[in-house]
Amino acid sequence: MSETETFEIFLTAAPGLEQALLSEVREAGFDQAKPVPGGVTIEGGWPEVWRANLCLRGAARVLARIGSFRAFHLAQLDKRSRKFPWGEVLRKDVPLRVEAVTNKKSKIYHAGAAAQRVEKALVESFGATLSKDASLVLKLRIDDNNCLFSIDTSGEGLHKRGHKSAVGKAPMRETLAALFLRECGYDGSEPVVDPMCGSGTFVIEAAEIAQGLLAGRSRSFAFEDLASFDADAFAALKQELDQSRPMPEGLMFYGSDRNAGAVEMATANAERAGVQGITTFVQRAVSDLERPDGPPGLVMVNPPYGARIGNKKLLFALYGALGQVLKERFSGWRVGIVTSDTALAKATALPFLPTSAPVAHGGLKIRLFKTDPLP
Repeated sequence: MSETETFEIFLTAAPGLEQALLSEVREAGFDQAKPVPGGVTIEGGWPEVWRANLCLRGAARVLARIGSFRAFHLAQLDKRSRKFPWGEVLRKDVPLRVEAVTNKKSKIYHAGAAAQRVEKALVESFGATLSKDASLVLKLRIDDNNCLFSIDTSGEGLHKRGHKSAVGKAPMRETLAALFLRECGYDGSEPVVDPMCGSGTFVIEAAEIAQGLLAGRSRSFAFEDLASFDADAFAALKQELDQSRPMPEGLMFYGSDRNAGAVEMATANAERAGVQGITTFVQRAVSDLERPDGPPGLVMVNPPYGARIGNKKLLFALYGALGQVLKERFSGWRVGIVTSDTALAKATALPFLPTSAPVAHGGLKIRLFKTDPLP
């Protein structure tokens, strides 16, 4: 695969958030973006792979689909894998592992056996280095006898921005936070308040968007270990994409939590992300929440659900108190609440718009409940 050759690139997202990711991808100017179950596909080459990893806030992973062939039995998979031009993408000295999935429509139905055959072909025909702990993953998907190879170019999930070392219980992933902010109409031009901020994810993500900071600026990626990687071209691209910009005067982002440890964590995370100057975190109960001075914005909150943390009965009072405070003190502000329990959301008595599709998160199905500006 040459530097100018294009191929399909699959940007993964939590099921239920494909349309939100599609919106971001199109806004970022990627070609031929199409929603598919579990994400969005685009067309491009290696520079587009690099750019997607660096700048997309909602994508969980970036998979480069490097080629496919049909195979009806393991021997055929072995033979055709040995003829595949691995050297155009992989390096012999970089350890990798193979993951395979199959479906019932395929003659090859045992995913483990398929992965082993491909690994054997990689070692014997190409001289690949295999390791069960390798961060570089070659993915094989066998669907209706079509064997599709993809490289996970991200490595660690893209929610790991590279500057957040501290997280609380049941944390909201940065990629999910970015897409939920987008679904609430947040574009970086207004203040955001999170009265149950935990480790600060919503507040920090909003502040980074406002400053135009690259999502992946502080981390490395698996694509840096591929044969197709050009370090100079990537450095130039990173410099070109750096859109950090001055913000509207006085724009701030506010987090609070009743837990002192959470406030400490969020403050440290904001400092590592480089947004400490425009974020503020304080310890206080929801009942003591104050409306910031200045124009209205967005209240974004991921309260406890009761499924894992605490007693659910107590949460109805908490959600009720949150709704009352927002109605009394946040006229003109929009609200977004992420929870797994519709009954808890209704306990706020806020005028929610029709809810969007449920989203899988940590074994639960969560939903975004959002409002228009409160009266």
